[in-house]
Amino acid sequence: MSLLPETVRRVDGLVAEAQVTGRVPALVMGVVRDGALVHLSVAGDHPRPDVDLQFRLGSISKTMTAVLVMQERDAGRLALDDPLDRHLPGTPFGTRTLRQLLGHASGLQREPDGQWWERAEGVDLAALLAGLTAGKAPYPPHRGYHYSNLAYGLLGGVLERLTGTGWYDLLRERILEPLGMRRTTYQATEPFARGYVVHPWHDTLREEPRTDTGAMAPAGQLWSTAADLATWAAFLADPAPEVLAAASLTEMCAPVVISDLDSWRSGHGLGLELHRQGDRVYVGHGGSMPGYVAALAVHRPSRTGVVGFANSYGFRTGGIGQLGLEVLTTVLDAEPTRATPWRPAAAPPPAEVAELAGRWWWMGHPTDVTWDGGAGHLVTYGRGGRTLRFAPEGADRWRGCSGSEDGEVLTVLRDGSGRAVALDVATFVLTRTPDEEP
Repeated sequence: MSLLPETVRRVDGLVAEAQVTGRVPALVMGVVRDGALVHLSVAGDHPRPDVDLQFRLGSISKTMTAVLVMQERDAGRLALDDPLDRHLPGTPFGTRTLRQLLGHASGLQREPDGQWWERAEGVDLAALLAGLTAGKAPYPPHRGYHYSNLAYGLLGGVLERLTGTGWYDLLRERILEPLGMRRTTYQATEPFARGYVVHPWHDTLREEPRTDTGAMAPAGQLWSTAADLATWAAFLADPAPEVLAAASLTEMCAPVVISDLDSWRSGHGLGLELHRQGDRVYVGHGGSMPGYVAALAVHRPSRTGVVGFANSYGFRTGGIGQLGLEVLTTVLDAEPTRATPWRPAAAPPPAEVAELAGRWWWMGHPTDVTWDGGAGHLVTYGRGGRTLRFAPEGADRWRGCSGSEDGEVLTVLRDGSGRAVALDVATFVLTRTPDEEP
């Protein structure tokens, strides 16, 4: 499904303006919808970008590291509340948990000591661990949000120790190959855009080094293309179950910490940045490495996202992350997703389910129960327009799978003749008439 011509014009205009005002050699921004890259907007010609041109991902690499951790959790080989010491024994802050490290709530300092790791050749895991001191955790855990690249270097170490496989080999085997992301690589692979710092006074370019960051690679090493990053955006909107269960990705999108306590417009989940724009919440991550910036933002309910790259270390005005959010909001405002067409049911529900349909009451308030045969769910419509879903779990037992009743149990209560007389939803009992005692 392509974008409307007017939407394309507006997106292209935003990208062109950002390239000019930001003094960016090359800028690319793609729009993803329903699992496909539906539009690519490019500006600049140093070099002229396309869907297959590599740029550096920077910290978007962290989102993939986080998915690897969640895979290990789902397989039962770790728990998110495990202390770091359980998997990397001997560090001076071993009581900090994996959840805290993933969500930037561990209190660890932002960078490892020594040279600026993004611009210098990296060390191996043993050397990274040997350099750790208690001073590298300047804040107590859960004091608040404190972004830490070091935390992701350590999470990569946890994965290596747990699986016996290096981080990138694990990533390639578990994520890149299953999703077909063949142009996402550890080192730059032609064709790729050289990365620059733009001189502030005379607009000349200084090419930046392309380093191997060693043990810090899980925090920002990867290179990718607009096509491959669009695949990753589609995964974050609707994950492939062979890579990660949908429920686990949803868990990653829940806030671990709010990073903007004044307005609650940004926070961090398990490896994902969260941004609130009006009534919408976008998930994704920004990225930067010397000579490069990148953007990834996804609106999961509409399966719409944006991906972007530029080959300069920052913009003179604004930034690629803010541009990405603006492009995504522009697309969603101009082209909201269409409602799924209603279709008549193919057959009536089973008798034991049909008996539950209709109006029920709790404390004088009505709740209507219907049947969604396609999903196999009971659907309730209650106070304040709340719509809740329940999936079958056994005879007269249903499990909540949405909203405030997610995970709670609905039990059908029957009288001596076997007739359904009440619905017990986590101790709140609904009856057939408003006059009955719950």
